[in-house]
Amino acid sequence: MAIPRKHSGHARVGRRSKREVAKAATHKIRKGYRPSTAAGEFVHEEIHHVRRGKHGARSPKQAIAIGLSKARRAGVPLPPRRRKG
Repeated sequence: MAIPRKHSGHARVGRRSKREVAKAATHKIRKGYRPSTAAGEFVHEEIHHVRRGKHGARSPKQAIAIGLSKARRAGVPLPPRRRKG
């Protein structure tokens, strides 16, 4: 008989509310993960949105940029974005 496992948040990708994504990121930071790992929750969700066609963004780089921006707005302590220069 298989041992039942706890489901991670990734099982519901694309169906999580903004609050649930932010809660997952906050939980990771409290557990001691790096801020970039916590921001990965937002990026993962955003890549899913782009693939489903919810945004005008086409490339994965744009999805990453949007996800990191949302993470910063939600309070994830990420460094400021890099500027072209």
